Amino acid sequence: MRFDVLTLFPAIFAGPLDCSILAKAREKGQIAVGIHDIREYAEGRHRVTDEPPYGGGGGMVMKPEPIFAGVASVRERFGPGKVVLMSPSGERLSPALAKRLAEAEEHLILVCGRYEGVDQRVADHLADLEISIGDFVLTGGELPALVLIDAITRFLPGVLGDPEAPHNDSFSEGLLEAPHYTRPPVFRGNAVPDVLLSGNHAEIDRWRREEGIRRTARLRPDLPLPEQDKKAGRK
Repeated sequence: MRFDVLTLFPAIFAGPLDCSILAKAREKGQIAVGIHDIREYAEGRHRVTDEPPYGGGGGMVMKPEPIFAGVASVRERFGPGKVVLMSPSGERLSPALAKRLAEAEEHLILVCGRYEGVDQRVADHLADLEISIGDFVLTGGELPALVLIDAITRFLPGVLGDPEAPHNDSFSEGLLEAPHYTRPPVFRGNAVPDVLLSGNHAEIDRWRREEGIRRTARLRPDLPLPEQDKKAGRK
């Protein structure tokens, strides 16, 4: 899968893309990531990419021309791709959305806003969808773009050692994961639950399901529990 990112700050992407799972996926050719400086598509000697907003108010707004030109250039070189605007007003990123994009798309063009955001005509006439990573505002769309790339990449075949891993993570079924433990079996007087040492996989699966329900009810009461799980969540 290919990701092309349009940004005013290309250097932000170097570290995360060169580490861990994303680096390995790039080395194996499972993903390709192109980073494109929006300033290169701005006109004039000063390469202006932002202007004050019409109607007044603080901050600056990113101009539409460089973004449209950047997307056109990427499409000319790498083929048509779905344009995603990283935006606080977009669809909330979820495992279901990441999985859907991993399965349905081969090429995504991610547009990263800055300052007060981008000219609305980018959202209205260029973006195919807008995606938000949560109900908060950051200084730019670069970190959300990295989060989106990471979330999608985990669903691509062969990226993770355990192909079932992304389907068992927190939120995959609307629940938080059960707690995880490893060696030693007792640490500072705190023991690993006996069931995890029992070797009884049916009991372990049942325990993990029940713990996931209880943790969700306690830590994330905003997440609706399925009807069959509500009783267990009240324990």
